[in-house]
Amino acid sequence: MEIFKEPIPYQNSSLCMKVWRFSQSGKEQKDVNPWHYHKEVEFILVEEGTHEIQTPNHIYSLNAGDVVVIGSSQLHRGRKISDQDLVYIVLHIDLQPYFDPAMMMYYRHFLEIFHPLEELNYIFRENEQVKKEIGMIIKDTHSEVMEKNKGYEIAVSMHIKHLLLLLLRYDNRELLTTHVNVDADADIIRSLVAYVDDHLTEKIDMGAVSQIAGMSYSYFSKYFKKKMGSSFTDYVNQKRISKAERMLITETRSVGEIAESVGIENMAHFYELFKRFKGCTPKQYLRKMSVDSQIVT
Repeated sequence: MEIFKEPIPYQNSSLCMKVWRFSQSGKEQKDVNPWHYHKEVEFILVEEGTHEIQTPNHIYSLNAGDVVVIGSSQLHRGRKISDQDLVYIVLHIDLQPYFDPAMMMYYRHFLEIFHPLEELNYIFRENEQVKKEIGMIIKDTHSEVMEKNKGYEIAVSMHIKHLLLLLLRYDNRELLTTHVNVDADADIIRSLVAYVDDHLTEKIDMGAVSQIAGMSYSYFSKYFKKKMGSSFTDYVNQKRISKAERMLITETRSVGEIAESVGIENMAHFYELFKRFKGCTPKQYLRKMSVDSQIVT
């Protein structure tokens, strides 16, 4: 399987995003794109034709007006599946910079600790009005970035915050809700999240992390659970398994080598965590990806 990490060149570095309109004529070949991923969250709006998007867990057939969201570092690929012209807009966003102090208490909701953002696609299936509003936000964001009128940076920032608000307010299944109603400390939370991301290949000692946060071990344990809605250990393990998931199909190393490279030396524990977070064993996951690849291509 061909899989790669796609670099996303931002059109404006301060906005940490890229938005672009793509088009394929009806005569163009309808080959499937290779599996890829990127840290940015991706929104796709189809304007004309039919576009198929596949993730390891779902296949989305998108027609004109349809929207789909793909979470951070989520494997996915797409293809044109009809003889019609295909026109669609892709919006890539690094969400983290958009959480200023006034919004920081909601940051943890979008960290995909318990649910990947992909699961929010039910909103677009069940709420036509929200789908239309988010589609319009994607179009307006594209127009602002392309035209670059005075103050477009402010307009784009407002559009993206509006998009996040719609997802939060219309998540009737409460996939984004951690049931923790407290303010988060922006600088501390950001530094902790960055530290975990940078040290996943190593042993992460909670005592050392608590010192980084300027807290005692026992206070930090309660603090993290209160702010993030998850224990620190569960958060780190979820991040490690997500990284291992990508490595399983992008690298030729053995399962044991991959487990060790994400900081889990005990194989039984690795298998237990993988099944807990992914619902299957690593080998079952690889077989599933291989079968799905043959079906789609």
